[in-house]
Amino acid sequence: MTLLKKNALYRFFLVLFCFGFSFLSYRPAYAILQIDVSGAKSDPLPLAMPYFGGNSAAAKDTGREIVQVVENNLVSSGIFRIIDRQAYIQILDSINTRPNFEDWKAIKAQGLVYGQVEETQDGSLRVSYRLFDVYLSQQMEGTSLTTKPENWRRIAHMIADQIYQRITGEKGYFDTRIVYVAEEGDAKNRTKRLAIMDQDGENKHYLTNGNYMVLTPRFSPNMQQITYFSYSKGTPRIYLYDIETGKQSIVGDFPGMTFAPRFSPDGKKLIMSMAFHGNSEIYTFDLETGRQKRLTNHPAIDTSPSYSPDAKQIVFNSDRGGSQQLYTMNADGSKVRRITFGTGTYATPVWSPRGDYIAFTKIKSGKFYIGIIRPDGSGERLIAEGYLVESPSWSPNGRQVLFYRQTPPVNGKSSSKIYAIDITGHNERLIDTEGDASDPTWSPLLSR
Repeated sequence: MTLLKKNALYRFFLVLFCFGFSFLSYRPAYAILQIDVSGAKSDPLPLAMPYFGGNSAAAKDTGREIVQVVENNLVSSGIFRIIDRQAYIQILDSINTRPNFEDWKAIKAQGLVYGQVEETQDGSLRVSYRLFDVYLSQQMEGTSLTTKPENWRRIAHMIADQIYQRITGEKGYFDTRIVYVAEEGDAKNRTKRLAIMDQDGENKHYLTNGNYMVLTPRFSPNMQQITYFSYSKGTPRIYLYDIETGKQSIVGDFPGMTFAPRFSPDGKKLIMSMAFHGNSEIYTFDLETGRQKRLTNHPAIDTSPSYSPDAKQIVFNSDRGGSQQLYTMNADGSKVRRITFGTGTYATPVWSPRGDYIAFTKIKSGKFYIGIIRPDGSGERLIAEGYLVESPSWSPNGRQVLFYRQTPPVNGKSSSKIYAIDITGHNERLIDTEGDASDPTWSPLLSR
C-alpha cells in the first residue's frame, strides 16, 4: 500500500459513498495554511500542483485530466491560483516521494498538492493525493478515492472540495450540479426545456423534450426530484420530475394557476404561489398527505416564497406596501415584516443555506441587479447588474450566487447565459452552455 497506510502517526477512517467511492483520509490537528473567505476580496492563495503520476500511460493521462479539473475548480473560486508548472524545481511523480520544501518555498508556494492514479487489477481507478502546508513542512490532508474509471471527473470535484474545505474551513461546492432552462429559437417560437449539468458546465443533458415550456426548476434537498412550473397539457401547473426514473407528475389539483415552487428544507413540502380570481397568495403543499395550507391572506400580490434553512421563516415579495418589496414571516404565516425600503422594486428572494443573507433581484431606474441583504433588512449590497439579470440561486456553502443575464436585443435577438459571482461582488464567471440558458438552480453538495 501507500505511505499513507504505513505511517503509524496517521489516523484513518473509511466512508462508503452511495456512488461507490472508497475514501481514506488523514487530518492533522494543526496547520497555518488557511484563507478567510468571509470578508473582502483578497489575493489568491498560491498553490503548487504537479500533474499526478500513474502506474500506466493511461493512468498518467487520467491523472493529468484530474489535476486540470481540480485546478479549474479551485481557480474559479477566485481564492486560489496555481503556480506555473514550468517554475517547479522538484519532480513529484509518486505519492511516496517526500517533498523538498525548500524547493517549493523558493517559488513562493504556500500549499502543495500532488498525487498519483493507479489502475487496479479489478479495473477500478484509485486516485491518491496529499496536501502540504509548505511553510510548516507538514501534511494537511492525505486521501485515496477508488471508483469506476468513468467517474474520474467526479473524483476531481471531490478532491477540489476537500482542498477548499481544508484551507478555508468551509465546505466546498464543486461536487454539485445545476438544473436550468435550456432555450433556443426566436422570440416568437422559443423552446424551453429542462437541462442539467455539473457546476463547471460539463456533462450536460436534457430532461424534457421541449414540447412544452418549463420555468423555475428547483432541486429537492435529497437531489431525487426537481419541481418546476410548466404549461404542459395547456394549463400552467407545478410539476415534479423524478431524476432517477424521468417520471413527471402534477402537484395537487388547485382551482387557480400555481407557480414559483420551492421545496421546504426537509423536502416534505412545497411552498408556492397560487393565483385565483386575480389574487396571488402563498400556499404550502404537503407531498405526503396532499394537504394544502394557505399562509397569506391579502388583496396584494404575494409570491416567490423561500424558506429559511431552519424552516422557521419564509421570505417573499409583495406589493402590499404600494411597491414590490421583500417581506419575511413565520413559517405559519404570522408576523409579516417588511425588510426592504430602498428605491426600486425587489423580486425572487431566496434564503442562503447559511441563513445569513437573502439574495434577490432588484429593478431600479430601468436596470436589473442581483443583490444580497441580511434577514433583518440591513447590509443591502448589489453584486451584479445588467440589462436583465434574474433568478439568483445559492451555492450550497452560501459563498456564491448563481444567476442568468440577458443581453439587450439587437435586430430583435438577444441571448441569455448563466453566471456565478461571490458574495463580495468579485470573481464573476460565465458557466458555459451550448445555447441560451436561464433560471439556474444550484444543487446541494452531492458528497455530503
